[in-house]
Amino acid sequence: MNAPTTFGIDTRTRTEPVFPAEARSQFSANYPEVPHKLHHTLDRRELLTLDALAELAGRIPETSIEYNRGDLPIGIDGKPGATGMSIEDTIREIAKANSWAVLKNIEQDERYRGLLLSLLAELKPQIEAKTGAMMRPQGFIFISSPNAVTPYHFDPEHNILLQVTGSKVMTQFPAGDPAFAPDEIHETYHSGGARELVWNDGLMSGAREFPLAPGEAVFVPVMAPHFVRVGPESSISLSITWRSDWSFAEADARGFNRVLRGAGMTPRAPGRWPSGNYAKAFTYRAMRKAGLVG
Repeated sequence: MNAPTTFGIDTRTRTEPVFPAEARSQFSANYPEVPHKLHHTLDRRELLTLDALAELAGRIPETSIEYNRGDLPIGIDGKPGATGMSIEDTIREIAKANSWAVLKNIEQDERYRGLLLSLLAELKPQIEAKTGAMMRPQGFIFISSPNAVTPYHFDPEHNILLQVTGSKVMTQFPAGDPAFAPDEIHETYHSGGARELVWNDGLMSGAREFPLAPGEAVFVPVMAPHFVRVGPESSISLSITWRSDWSFAEADARGFNRVLRGAGMTPRAPGRWPSGNYAKAFTYRAMRKAGLVG
C-alpha cells in the first residue's frame, strides 16, 4: 500500500503541526484579505542555520539570490547593489555584514521544497475553502543584519512570513488602495516593471505595524504594500507563498487595464477578492496568446 502523501510529502513521518489548531482557525477566519499575526513552532532546525543557508546559496542559481546593503531608506529608486562580499560570506557574517539577503524559490532544492510543501499542506484546507486550488507554491528565505530595512514594495502572492531568529517589524498598508500603490504602478508591475513603490512619510497615517519575534508569523494579502525593519539582532525569516485563480485574474486584469490606459482611457481598478475580474483577465490572456501584448 502506498504511503499517504500531501504535496509529495509522506504524512506518516510528520510530527505535530507547525501551525497549531488556534493558528489555523485564526488564519481561516481572516484569509485572504485581512492581515493578521499567527503563532508557529518552526525553529532554527538544521535547514535554517546560517551554515546551511550559505550552502543553499552556493547551490541555487545566481538569479535566485538577491542581496543589498542593509542601511537603506524605506523608499528607494532602484536597488543599490550588494556589499562587496560573496553571498556565502554575507550569510555567515550577517551579524556584521550590514546587508539583507533573500534566497528565492527554495523549492528548487529538494530538501527545502519538502519544508515548504509540508507547511503549506497544513493550511491547504483553509486556503482552498476560500480561494480554490493552491497554485505555484514558492518559498523565500530572508537573512538580515541588525536594523536592516527591506524597502516599501508589494508582491503578487498570498504570503505568510514566519520569523525564525531575531526580530523585525513589518509595516503593512491596505491592499488595493491607490493612495498607497497607484493603479498605474500596479499595471506597470504586471507588465514587467519593478515592485518597489514610491514612498512619502505621509503614507504612515495608513500604516499597521506587526512586530515579529521567533515563533510569530504575519499574513500578507496579495499586493498589500509593506516594508520591513529588522531589530537589534540579525534575523532569519521564511516566507511561504502561493497563488490562486483569483490572484492570477487580478494580475491579468491589471495588465488589460494598462492596455486601456495606453489607449487614452481611465479604466476601473480590478475588484478585490471575492470579485472575479474574469472578463478583463480572459481578454488579456487572449491578447497575450495572440501575440498582441508581451
